[in-house]
Amino acid sequence: MNSTAAGLVFLALLILALAAVHVPLGDYMFRVYSSQKHSRAEKFIYRLIGASPDAEQTWKTYARSVLAFSAVSVVFLFVLQLVQGRLPLHLHNPGTPMTPSLAWNTAISFVTNTNWQNYSGESTMGHLVQMAGLAVQNFVSAAVGMAVAVALVRGFARHRTNELGNFWVDLTRGTLRILLPISVLAAILLVAGGAVQNFHLNDQVVTTVAGAQQTIPGGPVASQEVIKELGTNGGGFYNANSSHPFENPTAWTNWVEIFLLMVISFSLPRTFGRMVNSKKQGYAIAAVVGIMAVLSVSFMMLFQLQHHGTVPTAAGAATEGVEQRFGVADSAVFADATTLTSTGAIDSAHDSYTSLGGMMEMFNMQLGEVAPGGTGSGLYGILILAVITVFVAGLMVGRTPEYLGKKINPREMKLAAGYFLITPLIVLVGTALAMALPGERAAMTNTGPHGLSEVLYAFTSAANNNGSAFAGLSANTVWWNTALGLAMVFGRFLPMILVLALAGSLARQGRTPESSGTLPTHKPQFVGLVVGVTVILVALTFLPALALGPLAEGIH
Repeated sequence: MNSTAAGLVFLALLILALAAVHVPLGDYMFRVYSSQKHSRAEKFIYRLIGASPDAEQTWKTYARSVLAFSAVSVVFLFVLQLVQGRLPLHLHNPGTPMTPSLAWNTAISFVTNTNWQNYSGESTMGHLVQMAGLAVQNFVSAAVGMAVAVALVRGFARHRTNELGNFWVDLTRGTLRILLPISVLAAILLVAGGAVQNFHLNDQVVTTVAGAQQTIPGGPVASQEVIKELGTNGGGFYNANSSHPFENPTAWTNWVEIFLLMVISFSLPRTFGRMVNSKKQGYAIAAVVGIMAVLSVSFMMLFQLQHHGTVPTAAGAATEGVEQRFGVADSAVFADATTLTSTGAIDSAHDSYTSLGGMMEMFNMQLGEVAPGGTGSGLYGILILAVITVFVAGLMVGRTPEYLGKKINPREMKLAAGYFLITPLIVLVGTALAMALPGERAAMTNTGPHGLSEVLYAFTSAANNNGSAFAGLSANTVWWNTALGLAMVFGRFLPMILVLALAGSLARQGRTPESSGTLPTHKPQFVGLVVGVTVILVALTFLPALALGPLAEGIH
């Protein structure tokens, strides 16, 4: 079987597996967020933090809870990194010093579910920081995204109320009932596949076949690897991320990791359908994200398997920067999935991709990472785009647009438009500033279109909370740490606030009965409209920047 055929089989099995778990996992998450019962462990947590689990919150209170929890998390992780040298399981001789600007950037990165890493994990972070700081944020930042998504769905499902649920209950249940059980089982699977799980520091010296001495760092890798993918986080224990054999030992563990980074996001549309009491609406949203994902991965594989350029023609595909255990096709699937889902993990060097392959990675993120997107953030992102679509359709027929029995009035449309415009504003302004400042432009190791692509990719990744990067950018400076940290903060929390404000506005409405003029939002026509509106809006927004970067490089 040649590499292309093997890659297609790999992809087909992935699609079948995601389809198989879509209904049972989606239904399970519906029960988790709809249950009125609290476990003993959950009650203990509520008493510990002083939360009243049966008291519901308005959108403003819910938003304040999100911001307060995230602010405390940033402070805790920031301090933990700076004092790690005095803690158990610290590195004796860290390779990269932990400066305040780097600690700020990393704390923001993990709390915002971005996991941008301006450091080498195994040579900078001790095991305690990796476990008690970074891995914990992998869980709770994902749970925060899921909580906000569920709050928006409640806004569609409820009528004439100001209440959207309780953030602390949603956060706790998402962590304990969904993320933690799956992570435990998957970690055991990865350990069985050869992933490392120990407490060895950087003092394991072995003799190579050639007689040289090599230091092999160990650590609690498998447990962090699973939630890194499942929670669409992406931060690697090692600098090589998921191309490192201790994180991702074999071709089948590579398949498992791709499955993990997509499984919750692909199942949440089913949860949405159950919560709004219309499975057809859930299937429609699943169809939207499925179509965009299939189109995206098809283009990515085409661009990476094509024969152009001297080396690709000789090798049969773009093999530079590709881990040979996985091959070009499987690596292309991983790269596409990780940029479609805001994960940011890598099993190949994105900077080595073809110009059009790199463009697809950026375009995936610029879509808003909604196919299927991040854990939670993908669902509320595609629902915002559905709201924009029904507004556009309403303009076409001269009617007040409606979605799921809720009128999309000027207030709702302003909130949806604001959500869509925030991220492009951060990306394009940040890229323009970096290119305008000579000192910051010097961080590029490449000039011309590829140099611009490095900067555009960095701000696209940060603002969309992805975390992957083109390796040619030297971003561990005070300016870059600060600028990208601000992009992550604004790119994460400003959209969340607008989502919760929209949820509150929708929940206060009554239900508008369907009429002959109501646009059916569960049929193929609507699915096609959402796909078209999404692609057109993103193309209109980012095409000039892409034309100066990867497109110009591709035709050079």
